[in-house]
Amino acid sequence: MTLRDTLEPFFNKLPAVASPEKHVHFKDKLWWTLGVLVLYFALANVPLFGMSQDSVDLFESYRAFFAGASGSLVLLGIGPIVTASIVLQLLVGADIIKMDLSDPKDQAFFQGAQKFLVFVMIILEALPQLLGGYIQPDPGLASTLGVGLGVITLLLLIQIFLGGTLILFMDEVVSKWGIGSGVGLFIVAGISQQIVTGIFNWQLEQGLPVGLIPKWIYIAQNTGADYLFSGEGLMFLLVRGGILALLSTVTIFLLVVYVESTRIEIPLAHSSVRGARGRFPVKLIYASVLPMILVRALQANIQMIGIILASRGITFLGEFSGSKPLNGIMYYLAPIHDPYDWIPSLVQDSFASYGATAPAIWQIGLHVLVDAIMLIGGGIIFALFWIETTGMGAKPTAQKIFNSGMQIPGFRRNIGSIEKVMQRYIPKVTVIGGAFIGILTLIASLLGTLGSAGGTGLLLTVSIVYRLYEDIASEQMMEMHPMIRSFFGEQ
Repeated sequence: MTLRDTLEPFFNKLPAVASPEKHVHFKDKLWWTLGVLVLYFALANVPLFGMSQDSVDLFESYRAFFAGASGSLVLLGIGPIVTASIVLQLLVGADIIKMDLSDPKDQAFFQGAQKFLVFVMIILEALPQLLGGYIQPDPGLASTLGVGLGVITLLLLIQIFLGGTLILFMDEVVSKWGIGSGVGLFIVAGISQQIVTGIFNWQLEQGLPVGLIPKWIYIAQNTGADYLFSGEGLMFLLVRGGILALLSTVTIFLLVVYVESTRIEIPLAHSSVRGARGRFPVKLIYASVLPMILVRALQANIQMIGIILASRGITFLGEFSGSKPLNGIMYYLAPIHDPYDWIPSLVQDSFASYGATAPAIWQIGLHVLVDAIMLIGGGIIFALFWIETTGMGAKPTAQKIFNSGMQIPGFRRNIGSIEKVMQRYIPKVTVIGGAFIGILTLIASLLGTLGSAGGTGLLLTVSIVYRLYEDIASEQMMEMHPMIRSFFGEQ
């Protein structure tokens, strides 16, 4: 008996959200999606019972696209889900685990293994933060309850595990009963909230309001025109005044909408219904922008390892101030978030606030280069993995087209002919799209955005919202024309 034969029955017994036995009507899908969204916001506002105010958020810089809320029940957000996906995809890609992801049985095993890994990752991401002293138990509560700090720590671990599990099953509910993806929905919810805060927040930070509109009002009332039109004043307006972030936000929004609408359309004709024609669109961003989450999650987990080692006095990978890498290899592997990470004068100010020596210009350039390689190279690799693990590859797509009764005009009606045509386009477009979205993410990260969403977060939000709009339109189309459901395998 192989290891797979041993594990498969176990994976099959893991708790799961039941799939609908028949077509779920659009209104019901909408209610399920809205219900999960409301539940997510509710959980994000439930604080962890027993957590000290002195706790440090290791993933503060990644909070935007991890869709978690610091100090809440959903502290880890989608981190365990994407980390489990990364680990499994790397193992399959390196042929350590041999799977043919075009085979439905292998796909089912992959999904079971991924779910099991999510549970493991919840523990592996929570324990180092608890045992490393980043998430600290409240001594006052322990004294009041008459228990040791170890009991409060265990209670915190249970709450974090419960929150991570709820996120997993909420994602499943949206995927099976709702519209779009739960992971995408949570990202949009978190980042949209941060963008709104970044526009209207009156709270002061470093002498200026956080929000864009309050910031401009404050600058107009308290800053002279002579200074604003000087070289230093223009840099102040561009960076601290939020003009660069506003321009970046608008530009990224327009670019993503344009790119999402760019596609190659393969003509289709029904084999038995004369005159029934259609088109199969292969988008430029065929794998969507979700592979970017995997890239940033990989960087976040690398940084977490560095932080934990540094806290133990092991600094050969780099030293940290909180979650900020100051030197070593961890500095180069850290993602770029905004202009304070690459404009030399701003980098110097940023490092001075931590009481550290700023890196040299060549080190800053190398940092940007490493991040570019990770985003573009990682975007390509994870995009290819993504289409294979989600049934979007050439072979599964050809099977869906064949099962729907459609064929490509001028070719024989068999799966092989359809697959050959799909093979011409899907892998190439996936590579180009993965590289392009990596470049776009890099540009957005270099320029910064409104609020603390970050370039990656904004890019994800715009793309996910656009895809959600298309999913809603598709659901409405299937509602009006039930015959279209057969193409998607729905009853």
